[in-house]
Amino acid sequence: MVSRVLSLLAFAGFGYASQTACKCTPEDSCWPSVDSWNALNTTVAGKLIHNLPVAISCYPGTYQNAKECAHVYSQWSNSTFQELSPVGYVYPTDVSCPAVDPSTGESPGKCILGPAPVYTINATEPAELAAGIEFAQKNNVRLVIRNTGHDMLGKSEGYGALQIWVKYIQTGIDFHETYTASDKCASSKWTGSAITIGGGYVWEDVYEVAFKHNFVIVGGGDPTVGCIGGYTQGGGHSPASHDYGLAADQVLEAQVVLASGSIVTANACQNSDLYFAIRGGGGGSYGVVTSMTVKVYPSKPVVAQSLTVSPIEASKDTDSLLDAVTDIHEHYPSIMDAGFAGYGSWSVNSPMKLFANETVGYVHAAAIMGKSLSEAQKISQPLLESLQKYNGTSLSVSVAWFEFPTYAAYYQAMSGVKQPVGSSNSAMTSRMIGKTALTSSRTQLRSMIEVIAGEANEYTINNVELVGGGKVLTDGNDKHSGVNPAWRSTYIVEVVARGWADESAAQSVKDDITNNKGKAMSQLTPHLGSYMSEADRNDPLWADNFYGTNYDRLAAIKQKYDPTGLFYCPTCVGSPSWSQQYLPGTHYGPLCSTGV
Repeated sequence: MVSRVLSLLAFAGFGYASQTACKCTPEDSCWPSVDSWNALNTTVAGKLIHNLPVAISCYPGTYQNAKECAHVYSQWSNSTFQELSPVGYVYPTDVSCPAVDPSTGESPGKCILGPAPVYTINATEPAELAAGIEFAQKNNVRLVIRNTGHDMLGKSEGYGALQIWVKYIQTGIDFHETYTASDKCASSKWTGSAITIGGGYVWEDVYEVAFKHNFVIVGGGDPTVGCIGGYTQGGGHSPASHDYGLAADQVLEAQVVLASGSIVTANACQNSDLYFAIRGGGGGSYGVVTSMTVKVYPSKPVVAQSLTVSPIEASKDTDSLLDAVTDIHEHYPSIMDAGFAGYGSWSVNSPMKLFANETVGYVHAAAIMGKSLSEAQKISQPLLESLQKYNGTSLSVSVAWFEFPTYAAYYQAMSGVKQPVGSSNSAMTSRMIGKTALTSSRTQLRSMIEVIAGEANEYTINNVELVGGGKVLTDGNDKHSGVNPAWRSTYIVEVVARGWADESAAQSVKDDITNNKGKAMSQLTPHLGSYMSEADRNDPLWADNFYGTNYDRLAAIKQKYDPTGLFYCPTCVGSPSWSQQYLPGTHYGPLCSTGV
């Protein structure tokens, strides 16, 4: 298999001679020989794959196939389809081999791997993971660890790399009625129920087990997100976070494969510094988590509210809309302190429909656990009354209520949406916002909202995540929590994104996101930060904004467990020690040491 695919190196688009301080790439004399790759393939039981672009069937050559190309094109925006390819990305930073619509007679252009890894080990056993780690160490080859490719900052990509695909290391999902630590560690003091997630499962898999037992688990709003990788290790917000904390706060113990190849247990009793790091200090930095045990909670009834606001005039009165959005933001802390949480979107001209056929307006789905419908309505009454001054004049305000007997019923009806694949022609940023910023100065809040709304011709989309407050605030007392301390003052996370159709506009959009919209939010909340999994990959202050005051401690832990910097990913702890030397006209290239 390896000898056959070695002939396809042209698809990688290599054309750069690496320096001695750089990771080896296929055009370097240090690149492992065919015999070396064959030996690795034998070691991993024939599971070494030479990667091919997902859409290669649409391009002239050996793999061109019209029927397959039509299928690829039809599934291109399906995140589950992309996750089934070792180089399919839910949020690609670069599409170097786009799908082609064969029905239009579209002429295909260039097809290369671009920033994707060259080889993949389709690991099904931890030993195969360890073999890949050892090979990358020995041969000075860039290493990428990937589960679903569901990340927004390019952490699952890697030009010229060997990738270890951990999606199929799956040893089971086990429910424990009463948790007992594998090593009898009593320091967690958790005696409730738990679930052990043994490998590369997605939340859809784990929800099935939790919901079967009528329990709540703090997991992704999108059920296709991987469970124990970057989502949980990066903090992980959830529809259940307000009530139970961030996903990272749920971790009781984990099995971790280190850069040395050894497998260790990380919990409050052993390797407690590593335990701290993987509980919010970012994935892809300290080791590879192959199993994780997390807390779960008995389910409660849920009452949910759907709120929509849209201009009713043909002129689309965006000033009134932004006034209303400001009113809603001001009320977030009061309804969240009473127990509401959820997700919303708003825009003055969205590139996609917000609700019904509307592209201008505000919408949210917010829910509260363990309250009656009348109690929930009373809590939200001040918010709804504040919107009545607009209703029927400049805006249309609509509210609907829903009751669910369990959290599972709520999640499946109103939250568990599989997001379509994102575009590489986009830029985004996020900001944590606390109670003071939302309530102390309406003038400053309204000004910030005006900036992040942008002009209609910018097609800005704003997502608001009501995922803080409550347990997220109080879990700051956990000495083993590695999440950005800014989370402990956060009520909402505001996410702002824009795209571009023409590459000539790319830099201006990126600059606007970083220097205008991101800056406006940071000026409103100067002492907080950004949620690292939904953040600006071009943020020059990423270390402070993503990790806060924990960064130096996390960097020391990184140095202890990965002294050679094997586990690299952009904006991850320790990444300043490396730099990608961009190939001409690209934003990817060989990985080289900076000497930092």
